[in-house]
Amino acid sequence: MFLNKTDIADLTKRKRAKAQQKQLNAMGIQYKVRADGSLVVLQTHVERLLGGLEPPVRQRSVREPNWEVLTNA
Repeated sequence: MFLNKTDIADLTKRKRAKAQQKQLNAMGIQYKVRADGSLVVLQTHVERLLGGLEPPVRQRSVREPNWEVLTNA
């Protein structure tokens, strides 16, 4: 679910949380800072950004005129 400290260090190639934050910002990866200063990064977000997971395909709804209104007029 979340990257652990080692994963974040491997991803950013940084050891300190402030340096990791800068690197994550540069990479466009979202994170949260815990009360103790450590970082929380969702594994699925990283996988989606780096191409590990395909984003869900959104079905486009087809919009057509309401033809019934014209025939009843």
